Amino acid sequence: MKPAADKNQLCSVVLLGNLVAKPEIRYQANPVVAVTHFTLATHSNWLDKKTNSTKQWTSYHHIKAIGAIVEQSLMHAQKGDILLVQGYLANDKHDHKEIVIATFVQLFAKGFSQSINQLHCSGTITAPLQLRITEHNKTLLVTSISMQHQVYSHVSNSWQNHSSERALHIWGKQAQYLVEHAGEGDQLIVEGRLSYANEANKHQFIDSKHVQLIKAVQNKGEP
Repeated sequence: MKPAADKNQLCSVVLLGNLVAKPEIRYQANPVVAVTHFTLATHSNWLDKKTNSTKQWTSYHHIKAIGAIVEQSLMHAQKGDILLVQGYLANDKHDHKEIVIATFVQLFAKGFSQSINQLHCSGTITAPLQLRITEHNKTLLVTSISMQHQVYSHVSNSWQNHSSERALHIWGKQAQYLVEHAGEGDQLIVEGRLSYANEANKHQFIDSKHVQLIKAVQNKGEP
């Protein structure tokens, strides 16, 4: 049975980084499957104009893996190993963290590699669009996007509904265009990266690179 069209939005994350610690693998019952939570570090470089020097920012991604990929790719993983992860955004029901659920994991030995942090999604604008000017005189638009999608679970052999909502940051000319043309209920297609707020809870947000607006279709008779 295929997922319904209105539940088939895109929510895809690809990360390449280093394991912060050896994954602790446990098994849950009914059915018996392997489960693990691990943290992956990705790095990005940026130019500090005040010092004219390159600095590095590290993001720590909390990831959950379940089922065959745990035993296939993570059973012998060690701290510092390189992992390529594909997955989707989710909210952990137990500790209420905003995490990534892995659908694919490939393990590489310890070493140096340029990080990958890519996010592609489609979703619905769910909050007012707030235009700001940053302390560095850059234009920033802040809103929220809701993603409804279905994922096939090989554990339960069924389609499962997933819903996630994240803050969305949009920069520059795209920000100015959207604040003039977009509104709540409109659809966005977003290419960007997964980032984290500089606060105690480290909430996830999407830092966009390219955004495509698709206006909501009004019903006949609406103003």
